[in-house]
Amino acid sequence: MGIREDILETLSKVTDPISGRDIVSIEMLKALNIESDTVRFVIEIDPKHSEAMEKVRAQAEQRVLALPGIRKVSALLTAHQSNAPPDLKPKPRVAAKGPQRVVGVDRIVAIASGKGGVGKSTVSVNLACALAAEGRRVGLLDADVYGPSLPQMLGVNERPSSPDGKLIIPLQSYGVTMMSLGLMTKADQAVVWRGPMLMSALQQMMNQVQWGQLDILLVDLPPGTGDVQLTLTQKYCVDGAIVVSTPQDVALLDARKGINMFHQMKTPLIGLIENMSTHICSNCGYEEHVFGHGGVAKEADKLGVPLLAEIPLHIDIRAASDSGTPAVASQPDSPQTQAFRDMARKLILDGRA
Repeated sequence: MGIREDILETLSKVTDPISGRDIVSIEMLKALNIESDTVRFVIEIDPKHSEAMEKVRAQAEQRVLALPGIRKVSALLTAHQSNAPPDLKPKPRVAAKGPQRVVGVDRIVAIASGKGGVGKSTVSVNLACALAAEGRRVGLLDADVYGPSLPQMLGVNERPSSPDGKLIIPLQSYGVTMMSLGLMTKADQAVVWRGPMLMSALQQMMNQVQWGQLDILLVDLPPGTGDVQLTLTQKYCVDGAIVVSTPQDVALLDARKGINMFHQMKTPLIGLIENMSTHICSNCGYEEHVFGHGGVAKEADKLGVPLLAEIPLHIDIRAASDSGTPAVASQPDSPQTQAFRDMARKLILDGRA
């Protein structure tokens, strides 16, 4: 029998206290992933029984951990969609639990974009490094679960440790405390998750990561306006959002949707960033606006918010990100990184970071 079959046989001895049957036969076990000596899986539950099922989760972890050759086990609980007909009886109103603060974190700032490919993650990494260079205690959370790129940009390839199987110790790079789902999966492994699992993963990274004392936690969001954005703004006290866009009209069209989402969620808009704003030829010095110019500035003026920075389209910024040494850290005094340094100082002076 292979290791997968051993794990399934072991988990078939774990009983669901609600149905009285084992969690494998009634298909509560989901997303079983085995990588070397590490095992991860999800137990899909009815949220009404979450307290009872926490004991089941712990038992499942312990049983798998007892198998030969297994050193790490991570089990998560996630809610399933019930097929039962809706209960139409009136229910007493319960006061909604408002957005929460993350322990030890002074401010949370979301960095968003309306569409992919505008350099949002590159901006997030370099802004985090610039704030750290100014003496701020900075955290960076890669919440772009479908395309986590921050580990490569920060040159991090270790797995975060978890001494007790619950609390996660984040990693450090260039003075930035960082965490990413990309550290928990293979580089070429697709994350095929529905909304509840995304929400669970985000909340785990917010609540179970030992962030320590931070002046600011930057959250690099996925493009668009989906489950991750809604969960972040509904569950946590987000002090502001920064929207990144290129100057072209198509990018601005999508950026406006992202801005509108933050307005609906009552999240303050700190300002806009125009990325790939201009390109200066390294051979002749000719300046060219490849994607147009000034569109983001006009949008910021229309919204009455600051244009935080105009970041140039420069090969050194791209090459530094690909090599795992962010441009702000490797070329702190270069003209192409000056915009990041100026933006960090501006945010600190305005009390935003």
